[in-house]
Parts: sequence; C-alpha cells; structure tokens
Amino acid sequence: MSAIFCPPPSSIAVAIDRRSSDQRSSPFRRRFTPPRLASSSRSSRWLVPILSSPSLLHRRFTIPRLAVSCRYSPSESYEDPPPSSTGGDVHAGTPPSRRSGEGASVFVTVPANSVGQGGRISNRKAMSASLKALALAGVEGVVVEFWWGIVEGDAPGVYDWRGYTDLVSMAGHHGLKVRAIMAFHQYGSEPGDPCWISLPDWVLKEMDKEPDLAYSDKFGRRSKEYISLGCDNLPLLKGRSSIQAYSDFMRSFRDTFKGFLGIVITEVQIGMGPAGELRYPSCPSEKLKRPSTAHELCVFQCYDKNMLASLRACTQDIGMHEWGYGGPFGASDPMQNPEETCFFRTDGSWNSHYGRFFLEWYSGLLLLHGERLCMVANSIFLHTGVKIFAKVARIYWHYYMCSHSSELAAGYYNTVTSDGYHPMGRLFSQYKVSLCCTCFDMQDADEHNESKSSPEDFLRKLVHAARMHNLSLSGENFGTRLDDRALEQVISNSKLCSDGAYENSLSFNYVRMDRHLFNPHNWPRFTRFVRQMSHGSTFQAKLDFRRREQYFSSVSTTEDFT
Repeated sequence: MSAIFCPPPSSIAVAIDRRSSDQRSSPFRRRFTPPRLASSSRSSRWLVPILSSPSLLHRRFTIPRLAVSCRYSPSESYEDPPPSSTGGDVHAGTPPSRRSGEGASVFVTVPANSVGQGGRISNRKAMSASLKALALAGVEGVVVEFWWGIVEGDAPGVYDWRGYTDLVSMAGHHGLKVRAIMAFHQYGSEPGDPCWISLPDWVLKEMDKEPDLAYSDKFGRRSKEYISLGCDNLPLLKGRSSIQAYSDFMRSFRDTFKGFLGIVITEVQIGMGPAGELRYPSCPSEKLKRPSTAHELCVFQCYDKNMLASLRACTQDIGMHEWGYGGPFGASDPMQNPEETCFFRTDGSWNSHYGRFFLEWYSGLLLLHGERLCMVANSIFLHTGVKIFAKVARIYWHYYMCSHSSELAAGYYNTVTSDGYHPMGRLFSQYKVSLCCTCFDMQDADEHNESKSSPEDFLRKLVHAARMHNLSLSGENFGTRLDDRALEQVISNSKLCSDGAYENSLSFNYVRMDRHLFNPHNWPRFTRFVRQMSHGSTFQAKLDFRRREQYFSSVSTTEDFT
C-alpha cells in the first residue's frame, strides 16, 4: 500500500484549547485580520451573496473572550493555513474541550464535494470564510466525509489524502473540531448529478466482472451504493475482502492524521452501509430522502449469490431446504401496498415460524456486518483519543403496521412482537461505539397518514435503546429546514435524550452547510439555536460586509428562541 499525502507544516498551530483566562500567553494563539474578499461572487458562494443586506451593517464590537471559542481579536493578523506541501509533525494545543459545560454541542456537515477528485478543496476561500463564521457562532466542529471513491479512487492501496489534510488543518486553525466519516458508500443517484461520488472506479470494474459484489432484489435490480455484506470475507477486490479494504483505508487514515487524532479529529464515524448507515439498500438512498410512495421501501435485498448461499446453509442446518431459495414469498414489491401482501399484512407470515427464521437470519447478517466493522475500528483507533460512532437509518415508514414492513426490509427486526433496536444497542455498547440517529427535526404531523409513519415514535424507540445500553448520542436533522418549528423540534428531542439520569454526552449535527444556512434570515435563527442547544451565553455572531472586506462582530442579546 502507498499513501499520497503531505502532513501539514509544523507552523500551523491548532486553535482548539481550553480557552481559560490563564492561557492568554499560549503560543498557539493566532492573530486575526479580516481577509479581503475576491470580487467574484463565485469565490464565496456560501457567504458572499447573502451578506450584502444593509440590515447586517453595524459597528464593530470587541468580541467577548468567553463568548467566542476561536480566540480572535480584531487587532490580530491572520492567514489561512497554506495547502500542505511539506512534511513535518503537527503541533497541536491542549486537548479539546466542550465550548460550554452543559447542553449539546453542535456540529455542521460540510458539503459532500468539499474535496474534489484532484485532491483539492473545491472552493478554498469560501470554505475558510464559512468555517470562521461557524466558529464565531459557537459551533463545536464540522463533520467531514472522507470518501473512499475519492481517496482510493484510482488504484487499490493508493490513497490520496491531500485535500482532506488541508481541510482538517483549516478547521483546526479556526478552532473547530472534526468528526470524520469513513464514507464507503456512493453519494448521489447517478453520474451527472450536481454532486456525484461513486465507489472507487476499480471497485466498479470488479463489480462489472462479478455482479454479485452488489446487492440484488428479487427483480434482479442491483444496487451499487455499497458492497454487499455477503462479500465481507471473500477476497473479490484484487485479492482483498471488502472488510480488509475498509480496514486498510482506516489504517491509512489513522497514520496520515495521527497528529490530529484526539486534538482536532475527536470523533470517527464508521460507514456501515448505504448512506453510511447500518442497513440494507431496501430503497435507493436518494429515494429514501423523499419517497414518492411508501410501497417502494419494502423490498428485501438478499438475492446475490453470496447471500443466497448463506441462507441455504442456514436452512440446511434446521432441515428446511425449501426455505433457502430466496426472500419471503408474498412480500411486497414497489407496486403493492404492504398491508395487502401475504407476508406483511397484520396476520401475515412475518410472524410465522418461517417468517421469524428468515427475519432473524436477515437481521443477524446485518448485525454481524456491523460487529466486524466495530471490531476493526476499535483495533485501529485504539489509544488514539477519538470516539467511534455508527449511524442507524431513520426508517419510520409503516411504523404503525404490526409488521413494520419498511424496517424489516432495511434489516431491522422491529415488529409489534420484536424489538429490533436493543440488539443494535447491545452491539454498540459492547464495542463502546456511540450512536448517531437522524430525524430529530421531524414531527408526525409532517407525514401522510396512509403510510402509517411516525418519526417521533421511531426516534423515541431508538433513544430508549441508547439509554438502556448507556450509549452516547448524536442527533441529526433530516431536512435542511431552518424554520422555527423544525429547530424547536430538535431542541425538544434533545431534551428527550438528556433528561433524567441519563448522563452520556449528546451532540447534534446540522446537515448540511450551504448558502441557505448563511442567508440573512436563517443565520440569526441558527446562531440562536446553537446558543440554546449549548446553554451558552446570549452571544450571536453576525457578519458585516463593507468595501469587499469581511468582518466578524458580536453583539449581546437577550432574545429568546422564537
């Protein structure tokens, strides 16, 4: 294996520290002068177009030391960390600490295409300005997806981390922590999408040679979002298994960013399936964001030859050979209502001896896949100071059906008679892996009644499993809404996770950073939200725009979240 990377220069001082009064003479302090913006609006597409409103022009204030975690002062000079070009060790500050002592820290996911195929930050100037704004708003850190298809895209065992080392250096320079996602999945629906990131090209070529590397449903449709878990231990990727390929990727990541781990990179989330979630691709991820019909969410993915071989072996062990030829008979397809099928209806075969056998096998393989990745991640990141995360999908459709058909197809054996989330909780607790779950911003009232959906009850069940197994939680929003109703729901669900005797940490990840976040109508609302989530002071970051110069000012306010 070889890794193409250049560690950041030793002159880059990481700005994360405990920010206490006795650290005024810290050698890691930077000097800040507002940078001059380029005249082209394209250079800062997230910030520049949205800050020209006259209402945001106001006099500059001295930034209170305890209000802003990135210790900048207007009299200090500042330069962005240069692109990594020379070797050297990273000299970091003291270990990172929470920006406030209570509440939930807030992270923001950067755009998926922040680093392009050439190993460069797509828009360096805009990214730097955006990270400064997030830091001044009190955001704890950013979430960065490290795409397998970009880093190891050209050849197996050849890793190009250059753009990501620059991005992590930039985040640390602005006093932001980083949650790194090991993204072993596809992003986007098809080539030509505005943001399309596939699996590595060499993996796709192997899939063309061996189609059963991909998941398949009973109609022969194959999903190339993520390699089938039936291949976990089969050396089909140029002599390596998929688990070995994931392990080598994470090991190269650890070695490349060893100077950042535990200092800037404080969390690592392990991708375990489509969209990085521990699940089967029962529906394409892009459709899962907003399905046109709930019927299309209930298709089992067990028809590649390796999955079928596993099924046959299990049926032979119990002497039921006739059960080993595929998924359940009478399960719905995209054109059927699951309540009208032989398998998923209330008195369907999901609760028969056969149904219980199949669902235990189907969900058990998914848990085994998750366990393999947990074991690998624990071994690789042992003693690095990072917290490991895994993500569970928000499958809340058909929640009020007895069979919970959508969850069953995704691999979650959660029905009216079986709890599918406690086994996951036990697994993650065993390996000390924290849980990430989404739909913190959703309400039952947002859903159509005909799908019998309940994002609120789904989240309560998942949170209950996390609390039962003493797991740390990280919540996410489903939509990019920044209206008061959605943000209030996030705060309400965060209290659900933190009330009572539950003492494990809670964080929230806003998905994702774009120009709408910095809109003059949305930005004040977002900064108030960050304050209330962290129980911090009534600090609000605002952005000025004068003579093409960007100023970051702060004002105190007693305004409540409305």
